[in-house]
Amino acid sequence: VQVVESGGGLVQPGGSLRLSCAASTSPSIFSIYAKGWYRQAPGKQRELVATITSGGSTRYADSVKGRFTISKDNAKSTVYLQMNSLKPEDTAVYSCNVRNDYVSYWGQGTQVTVSS
Repeated sequence: VQVVESGGGLVQPGGSLRLSCAASTSPSIFSIYAKGWYRQAPGKQRELVATITSGGSTRYADSVKGRFTISKDNAKSTVYLQMNSLKPEDTAVYSCNVRNDYVSYWGQGTQVTVSS
């Protein structure tokens, strides 16, 4: 399974971006995976940003609660991350993870830079 992220870029503080993560698997298989977005800033460890289970339950890092929203479209085998009210400290490479109890797939990541 290939996982490809898109939607990153340069945005001013307070701006918005929507990241997409497309998986090369059928919708029926995609639907049973848990999905998540993670980020890694320069010199820091990778951290969890948001996850969504196959049942639709979501979880967010405290630093992004109320600003970011994770969602999925199983028919398109795609998971999204809507990011609003972006801050400079959100600057990082954002990566998508699709997994079940047996396998875990990662994308290459997409750069998000928040700067004026």
